Formats: sequence, structure tokens, C-alpha cells
Amino acid sequence: MDADRMLELAQALAAAKSRQDVPAALALLHPEMVLENPAFGTTARGPAENEEALRRFFAAFPDYDVALQGHAANRDALVCWGTVRMTMTGDRFGVVPDGRRAELPVFIQFTFTDDLIASERFFFDLSELCAQSGVSTDAVRRKLFGAA
Repeated sequence: MDADRMLELAQALAAAKSRQDVPAALALLHPEMVLENPAFGTTARGPAENEEALRRFFAAFPDYDVALQGHAANRDALVCWGTVRMTMTGDRFGVVPDGRRAELPVFIQFTFTDDLIASERFFFDLSELCAQSGVSTDAVRRKLFGAA
């Protein structure tokens, strides 16, 4: 797949996720899609797990918005970077956030199969998200990963 098509798919996914449009996002994903979020320690495989992961993520961050600002590609993968803006809500992470909207750098790695997104690795700084959301990184890490 050429770099222009990869970027087109990644931008379409970013737009769908920024609208919290789960069906539109899922339509861009390969049936064997793997979504990894190392900051949260999560991996979703296949349509059902990816749908659940997106719904849970948007419940916790209902105003999620990502802007892709740059990219690099080879014939197998695309890497994008940009800014994510989102407000942590609810108690999914075992803390009570202060309601401020966080703005963080983001780095996303994609692979593709059959003209669809086959994998996404979504990287951001969990400590910075916690700091901007007024919550303890240690408490969130304990909730996500258990006692060290």
C-alpha cells in the first residue's frame, strides 16, 4: 500500500474517533485488527474487542479529539504524531479527575492489510495525562496494572 493511502486511512480513523463515531471507526479496521494502548496496558483483537475498547475509551474521554500533525511511512507501516485533547471523566481509573481537559503529544503506529488498518499502537504519556487531570499517576497505575 502506498503512503498516501495509509495516511488517508489514518486520517479517516482520527476523524471518526474525534467524533466518537464507533461504527465509522470500525469500518476502517481489518477483521483481525489489533489495537494496543501501552499507557493503559490494553490490547484489543478483532471487531468485538475493538468495539468494546472504543466504547469504554469514549465513556472515559467523551470529548476525545486528535489532530495528526506529521507522519512518516514505508511500504509496511505508517507512523503519525500530533496532539490529543481529552477530559478524563468517571471512575474507570479509580480516581476522581478535576474535569480539566488534557492536551498531550501522541505518537501512533499503524500497519495495514487488505486496504484496511490492521494494527494501531497508540502512545501517550500517562503521567502527563494524570497531572493535567488532577489525579495521582500512582493511583491510576495501581488500578490499571495492580500493585508493583
